[in-house]
Amino acid sequence: MRITDLLTKNTIKLQLESNSKINVIHELAELLDDAEKLVDKERFTEAVFAREDQSTTGIGEGIATPHAKTDAVKSVAIAFGKSEEGIDFESFDYEPSRLFFMIATPDGADDMHLRALSRLSLILMKAEVREKLIFAKTVEDVLGIIDLYDREENEQAEKAMVLAVTACPAGIAHTYMAADALKEKALELNIRLKVETNGSRGIENVLTKEEIEKAAAIIIAADKQVEMDRFKGKHVLRAGVAEGIRQPEKLLKSAVQQDALVYKGTVKKIEIVSEFYKHLMNGVSNMLPFVVGGGILIAISFMLGIQDHSPYSVFTEALKTIGGGSVFGLMIPVLAGFIAMSIAERPGLAPGMVGGLMAAQSGAGFLGGLIAGFLAGYIIILLKRCFLRLPQALEGMKPVLLYPLFSIFLTGMMMLFLVNKPISLLNIQINEFLNGLGTTNLVILGIILGGMMAIDMGGPINKGAFTFGLAMIEAGHFTPHAAIMAGGIVPPLGVALATTIFRHKFTKSEREAGVGCYIMGFSFITEGVIPFAAKDPVRVLTSIITGSAAAGGLAMLFGIGLRAPHGGAFIIPFVEGNPFLYAAAIISGALITALLLGILKKEVMKSSIS
Repeated sequence: MRITDLLTKNTIKLQLESNSKINVIHELAELLDDAEKLVDKERFTEAVFAREDQSTTGIGEGIATPHAKTDAVKSVAIAFGKSEEGIDFESFDYEPSRLFFMIATPDGADDMHLRALSRLSLILMKAEVREKLIFAKTVEDVLGIIDLYDREENEQAEKAMVLAVTACPAGIAHTYMAADALKEKALELNIRLKVETNGSRGIENVLTKEEIEKAAAIIIAADKQVEMDRFKGKHVLRAGVAEGIRQPEKLLKSAVQQDALVYKGTVKKIEIVSEFYKHLMNGVSNMLPFVVGGGILIAISFMLGIQDHSPYSVFTEALKTIGGGSVFGLMIPVLAGFIAMSIAERPGLAPGMVGGLMAAQSGAGFLGGLIAGFLAGYIIILLKRCFLRLPQALEGMKPVLLYPLFSIFLTGMMMLFLVNKPISLLNIQINEFLNGLGTTNLVILGIILGGMMAIDMGGPINKGAFTFGLAMIEAGHFTPHAAIMAGGIVPPLGVALATTIFRHKFTKSEREAGVGCYIMGFSFITEGVIPFAAKDPVRVLTSIITGSAAAGGLAMLFGIGLRAPHGGAFIIPFVEGNPFLYAAAIISGALITALLLGILKKEVMKSSIS
């Protein structure tokens, strides 16, 4: 079915008389009713307003698509109206809308109708289409423009099959949020899509060889390494996982149009910062369970007391031994091993872990382990090139003998004679510097770290602060990570409070999302704020950064220490220092965020509140 079967001459009005959102809806509904597309105009209009209560259909770029699916509609139809001056439709980009497409769908409409409507959304995202519609002088011009691009999109959608892979360092929130955003947008755009997730539950919905062969393109929305060799010869679009959440439409359209280069199997022009970040995050994400488990066990042992006279002394001593002596002892080797494995695949694991263990034992610590991981990974890359021309008979000896032997030897020697001693001395200097910081400087550090957690909500800056906190925990400084944890909890918690306290500033759907933000805030999942920030970046970012910075500074001022890097509000009882003061720091930051949002945000329409 074509869009012009639904949008007809008698459902087009080239100049709307309305000057408000409410009047636009009534005027377009009148147009549909006059064209005998409705059973009951009043009930249809009520259904449209009910849809607006959930969230505005002002999608931005000067477009609004008010719609409803109800038995008050006789047959699927589209009404089009234009306002050259523009009308405030509460759009996501806060700009006036000029092009209005009202979509009326009866209950039980078939998939063919829905596909036509999805194509309309995709067409309207093209700047040239919007410009042509603005300057269209006749009804025939409007129908001709829509029909031309409808044919193009229909042909493109027929052959489009897009695959995607999503992955984030922790594998908890971003991975699945990006997958959901891509799937939801693909459904809306009528694009066939399959998403493989590389998350905390392992690799799920694995892409098959046959699917890869048939795919028009592959989207890689990941902040850590994923298996790439299978995509040789395909158009591969690489992006961060946050782009998968915030810009799914842009990624999908680029994939369908095959804008990305064909993947050759080797990257000729390496983006050094991006590659470094992905390898580092692969190590951090695999190290995280050790730090969390060990840190909480140690915190519990200190909370119960490990003195000889304690009735729990044997039990708490065991906790400390398991958490500190065993689990924490694996932290740096695991970090280094998985950095090396990210660079050189499985052969990098052994030399990376050996180099990491040497760093941990020598006092080179987190920084030494990081160097060991990269060193081991690139030594394996070098060895692969050196052994490239070995006889075929020796091919099977590479992974079991040659790579382990030479890589462990070379990594060990370089760590022993070149890395460990200077990095250990550097760590001593850093420790002395941190120990010498006065209260004012510590508060400033807390403000910076707390604010960094809110700037990109799980992106590179957030992860940079988090990684710094891990390094400080390994070095025996526990206050920085307390500031970091507070800064990460505040954004979703503050937004949740704002949706509760200032109900008139948020739509019904935003208030419902705010309930989920309570859970994500308590769970230290900063990513829960992303949908709010995407809709209103300036106001939301200003509010959450201010609140997070305040919480981080207060945590430092109160001298709170934290041995466990994850767990959110659930590990507050196990902090070093006064847990009530730590809770007060977090609540203060959340209230600051909520109050700022309440002050900065504009009120929404009354019809969108209840």
